[in-house]
Amino acid sequence: MDRTFAVAIGGAAGQGVATPGDIFAKIFARRGLHLNAYNAYQSIIRGGHTFLTIRAGIEEVTCFGDRIDLLIPLNQDSMDRHLGLMKPGSAVVYNADTIRPGPHATAAQLCPLPVNQLSKGSRSKVEQNTLALGASLKMMGVGFEPLAEILTEQFMRKGDKVVTENLNIARLGYDYAAANFLPFASPIPMSGMQYAVLSGNIALAMGGAAAGVKFYCAYPMSPSTGVLHWMAAHAREAGIMVRQVEDEIGVINMAIGAAHAGVRAMCATSGGGFALMTEGLGMSAMMETPVVVVDVQRAGPSTGVPTKTEQGDLWQMLGAGFGDFPRLIAAQTDIAQPRRPFPMSWNHSRRLAALGRPVVGGSQTTRLRYRDRSRRDDRLR
Repeated sequence: MDRTFAVAIGGAAGQGVATPGDIFAKIFARRGLHLNAYNAYQSIIRGGHTFLTIRAGIEEVTCFGDRIDLLIPLNQDSMDRHLGLMKPGSAVVYNADTIRPGPHATAAQLCPLPVNQLSKGSRSKVEQNTLALGASLKMMGVGFEPLAEILTEQFMRKGDKVVTENLNIARLGYDYAAANFLPFASPIPMSGMQYAVLSGNIALAMGGAAAGVKFYCAYPMSPSTGVLHWMAAHAREAGIMVRQVEDEIGVINMAIGAAHAGVRAMCATSGGGFALMTEGLGMSAMMETPVVVVDVQRAGPSTGVPTKTEQGDLWQMLGAGFGDFPRLIAAQTDIAQPRRPFPMSWNHSRRLAALGRPVVGGSQTTRLRYRDRSRRDDRLR
C-alpha cells in the first residue's frame, strides 16, 4: 500500500475518545507503520466536540491530512459534522441505537452497530467504543490477537473481570463486522520495523532526561502538562527530582536555585506562565546560572485558549527579562528535535527557552525502538 490510511474518532469530552485512539496508534506501530496523530479538543471537562485523527502508512507521515478513511462518531454531533466529508471507499462505524446518518449524501459505507443487542443491554457508555474498535480492525484486515493483547495491557490494572468484559465485547464487534460489513479494499499493511509511539511533550521530557536533567519543576499549565506527567512517571528510574510548585514564579526560582546548586535544571509552562517567569530569568542572567524553560505555546492573548495552537510567543521570549543578556531560543519543527539544544545551554551558561506548540507537543508519531526494548514497550522511556 503506497498511500496512508486515516482513522478519525469524534465525540464529546468524557466519552473516551483518547483510549481507542491510543489503541489504534499502538496497533499501527506494532505493525511497523509510521503514524501522525492529533487530538483537537476543547477546554472543557464534559461536552463540546473532540476530534482525534490518526494517519498511518509505510512511509513517514508528516501531517494528519484532510482525508478520512474510517470515521467513528461516538455521538450525533460528530456524525452531523463529519459525514459529509467522507469519500468513496471510506466507512463510518457508529452506534445504531443512538446515532442516525441524517440527510447527508455520502458514498461511504455506513456500518451501524446494534450496541444494545450486542452488549445485552449493558449500561456502560463506553462499550460502543470497544465494539467499534473490534469492527474497525476486522474491516482493516487486522487479526483479533493484536487487539486482545493491547486490551489486556490497557485494562490489566483494573482486574481480570474488566479485561474479560472488554475482550468479549471486542470479539462481538469483530465477528459482527465479519458477517455484516465489507472490508476495505486494501488491508492495513505490515513492515518488518518496530516503532514506539511518542508525543512532542514526551520527546521534550526525554530530551531533557537524556541531556542530564536532574531537577524538574512545573505548575501544570496546558498544553505543557505532558512534560510534567512523563517526568513524574519516570522520576525514580531516571534519577530526576520532580516537584509540582504553587505557581510559575515559584517554578522559575526553584529551577534557578537547583541550577545554582550545581544540577542541570529544567521547567515547562505556557505563554501566560512564562510571562510570570521573566523577572526570574533576569536574575539567572545576573547570576550567570543556566536554566532551561520550555514554553508549549497556547493561543493568546492573556490566559488565552489552552487547547488551541498558536506561534505567538517568539517575541516574548526574545525580550524576556529586563536588560541585555545572551539567551538561546530553540523552536522545534517536529517531534524528534527537542533533545539537541539542551547541552548548548549548560555548556555555555545561557538561558535556554525551548518553544513548542500544541500541534507538535500534543501530537503523536512513531520512532524506531531500541533493539533491546520489549515488544510491549510502546512508549519510549
